[in-house]
Amino acid sequence: MRVTEWHTRDLAVQDRFASWRETMSQTLLVCTWLSTDRPASFDASARVVNFGDFHFSAMSHHILQANRPAKLIRRSDPEVFQLHLVLTGGGGISQGGRDAAFQAGQFYFIDSSVPYQGWRGAGEDPARSLIVQFPREALGLRSGMVRRLAATPIPVQHGITGVLAGHLTHLAEHAEGLTPRNAQAVATVTLDLIAATCADRFETTALLSPEARHHALLSLVHDFIRQRLGDPDLTPETIAAAHQISVRHLYKIFQDQGVTVAAWIRRCRLERCHRDLADPRQRSRSVQSIAARWGFTDAATFSRAFRAAYGMSPREHRKTAAETGP
Repeated sequence: MRVTEWHTRDLAVQDRFASWRETMSQTLLVCTWLSTDRPASFDASARVVNFGDFHFSAMSHHILQANRPAKLIRRSDPEVFQLHLVLTGGGGISQGGRDAAFQAGQFYFIDSSVPYQGWRGAGEDPARSLIVQFPREALGLRSGMVRRLAATPIPVQHGITGVLAGHLTHLAEHAEGLTPRNAQAVATVTLDLIAATCADRFETTALLSPEARHHALLSLVHDFIRQRLGDPDLTPETIAAAHQISVRHLYKIFQDQGVTVAAWIRRCRLERCHRDLADPRQRSRSVQSIAARWGFTDAATFSRAFRAAYGMSPREHRKTAAETGP
């Protein structure tokens, strides 16, 4: 795994866009002509994590136009897809006979083998996005299926798209801490979630591999639990029913990751309590109020579980956090 990070802010103004364009062409696989109509105010930054054939990028830049004509494709085509998650700023793209505008909170695909034109950003605020680039065959789906999604905005909603967006956002924050072994596992899960998103779009989840279906289901269950940690009635039965699976199947998918359903729920609740107890903005709230917020209805049970997990009582943790600061 290799992490590359750069920005233009320390360069002379007249060199910023030229440097960005050259660096982009050397760092990413897809050769594209880049231009901007505001070179004097152009500023950009990027962090690219290379997992071999799988690239993950966090980009921020001012107004930018991109053009990949047929002659560039004939010169070089790595046969990859790019999945963009738009964080801020709008844009537009034309590819494969489709013209689309997109905005923050949406995904869209680009196919390196089909000519396209696009633009990103407006006004003075930078456009920010997360980009996953991967070989076409890596999804295990027919290329034509994914190609039909090119230049088609996909809104981030509850369900698999929300899980994928949350996963990519978390990856952007923690990618540099991954070991090579963990990085490969994360790349596999990311591709499985992308495949599940595509299959869900066409209602063809039966085409997914068993591993992809397993990862997608587990991610959906995790997200469902995190959204409902404050519900004291959160049970394996309610979780299984919400995902139209048996309780036995639910136990099996958690068993495969070495933890019970109840233990995973308890761990997530304790993590939220641990965070809130250290938050100076929540010092006016009682320990039990915070515990109840995250689904602990019995003070003694919460205190024992917290001490077992963190080696100190909730009040000791709050006192230590207050003394040491953020």
